[in-house]
Amino acid sequence: MAPAVMGNRSSRTSRQGGFAYLWALMMVLVMAIYLAEVGDVWQTRSQRAREAELLRYGDEIRIAIKRYNEEKTMPGQYPKSIDDLVQDSRSPTPRHYLRRPYKDPITGEDWSYIAAPGGGFMGVFSKSRDKPLKQANFPTQYVGFADKQTYDEWKFAHWPTSGGGGRR
Repeated sequence: MAPAVMGNRSSRTSRQGGFAYLWALMMVLVMAIYLAEVGDVWQTRSQRAREAELLRYGDEIRIAIKRYNEEKTMPGQYPKSIDDLVQDSRSPTPRHYLRRPYKDPITGEDWSYIAAPGGGFMGVFSKSRDKPLKQANFPTQYVGFADKQTYDEWKFAHWPTSGGGGRR
């Protein structure tokens, strides 16, 4: 009779072990799904932050180009590079229109330039062909950014004919 009881215990232990293993696999699956969702949320939040930086830096550069272009000592000229906006040495006292030469926050690289009449550049835009998350509710000067398919369509420029804004 003793051997029968031993066989019964062994069978019960193996069933419990199989159930514990199945339970552990199920928990790993649930954790993997949860971590994938957390990763998606983090990626979206990170992209939204880079978009906000793109709007802020792009607008700062647009305003700096406008101020550079309207400088009383040499009006109508455009900067040749972002460095000209950081330190404008056209006059005896250097002027600073930007604190530092910002990089494109979407790509982490230099901006693409919008050529100005007579040389230099009158605006910047991202080189990224990714689709923006933000599609509406832009500041007034950038309402033209609504429904754009790629970041490189967001142009930050001092348009000489209209006098400003990234409306294109």
